[in-house]
Amino acid sequence: MTQSALSKRLLDEYAAVSDSLPTDVVSAERRQEAIQALAARGLPTTREENWRYTNLRPLERARFAPVAAAAAAAAPTVIPAGLDLPSTLTGFARFTFVDGTFAPELSSEHAQAGSTVRNLRRAPESSARRQGSTAGTRPLTAPSGCPEASLALLNEAFATDTALISVRGGTDAPQRVELVFVAVAGADVGASYPRIQVALDPDSRLILVERHVSAGSGASFVNSSVSVDIGRGAHLTHYRLQRAGARSAWLDTLTAVLAADGRYSLLTINTGGLSARSTTQVQMAGPGAELILSAAALGDRQQTQDHFALVEHIAPRARTDQTFRGIASGRARVAFNGKITVREAAAGTDSRQSLRGLLAGPAAEIDVRPQLEIYTDDVRCSHGATAGKLDDSMLFYLLSRGLSPEVAQRLLKWAFLEDVVSKIELPELRRQIEHDLAGQMADAASLKELL
Repeated sequence: MTQSALSKRLLDEYAAVSDSLPTDVVSAERRQEAIQALAARGLPTTREENWRYTNLRPLERARFAPVAAAAAAAAPTVIPAGLDLPSTLTGFARFTFVDGTFAPELSSEHAQAGSTVRNLRRAPESSARRQGSTAGTRPLTAPSGCPEASLALLNEAFATDTALISVRGGTDAPQRVELVFVAVAGADVGASYPRIQVALDPDSRLILVERHVSAGSGASFVNSSVSVDIGRGAHLTHYRLQRAGARSAWLDTLTAVLAADGRYSLLTINTGGLSARSTTQVQMAGPGAELILSAAALGDRQQTQDHFALVEHIAPRARTDQTFRGIASGRARVAFNGKITVREAAAGTDSRQSLRGLLAGPAAEIDVRPQLEIYTDDVRCSHGATAGKLDDSMLFYLLSRGLSPEVAQRLLKWAFLEDVVSKIELPELRRQIEHDLAGQMADAASLKELL
């Protein structure tokens, strides 16, 4: 399908459902601006350098109108029978969204002084004001500022709900929030648009766990958007876990701005979906800001796992530490494109990249690509990228100790991913992720016995 035909279908679908989209989530004016900007820009194609590793064929077949477009704002969410959600985390308030719309029946809110979490579609505005929320009133980063973030415009045009998190300063203990997004409907029925906005006041603390899962084996189309604003001296620890269904198309855009001395620890693990693409844009806007970006991807069969990360150093003395570990088995393609730009005013920047990919199948493909653009001399920047097969010497060592070739290979793959998994500071969450990863490696009973 040509770009013009795809843009026309996009506009036609928007026109058909625009009157039913909730204006308390995104105003009608903002939706119209987003759809027009996207139509003018066009949906991404593999001819664009930073999209050439992504499987974009699902865009040609997907229905863009959201699943909940025709539903009234107060209509009950349809909960699939036998839905198996991840175990809840101790001390976390859980908010669950089904096909992009809040599902209170699957949520467990815990009162936490110092933070406000609400969904825009159903929570009365007056209630949020009584709780002292500042979310939605302070400026958040605009996703359309990055050319690779064009799919965030699609989310802005069609979103049916928003998870809004505001954290106030002055509390010693970090706030703990878990968001679970469940995709149920198939792409032939409609799309799912998870949407998150996070605002941290100066000197505030938040631990956020964000999960994306599927119910059943349907071929869902998910387009997620996350916007993060980290105030002066605030700290955000953000775990993002994508385990969409095996036939799903999962597209994601995250944009963040860090003020002076803000700290953002972002850890992403992608294992699900037939076609998965994550776009991350972070602006180091304040002196002394720090970003620790860790990502792991596990691809098997015919999966595509693609991640593009752009970090812009605008202010001086900021620090970025970027780590990626990816394994491609079967006929999968796993890619990570990490770009760090250091502007003229960003003297004293310290950035490091460690990107490594592991080929675990004769037809698999790994693409790791570090990029540095530096416009000032006073910096300390380093990067390293490798892609290859399992270490033969380590494999021989394990075989010489009596392990079978299959078990030895799985243990080496496990150790490879542990460079990222070991950074998870919550023991309960880390154990859950380790079991999930072990379960996705073929014949993984031997690995689970070690956990």
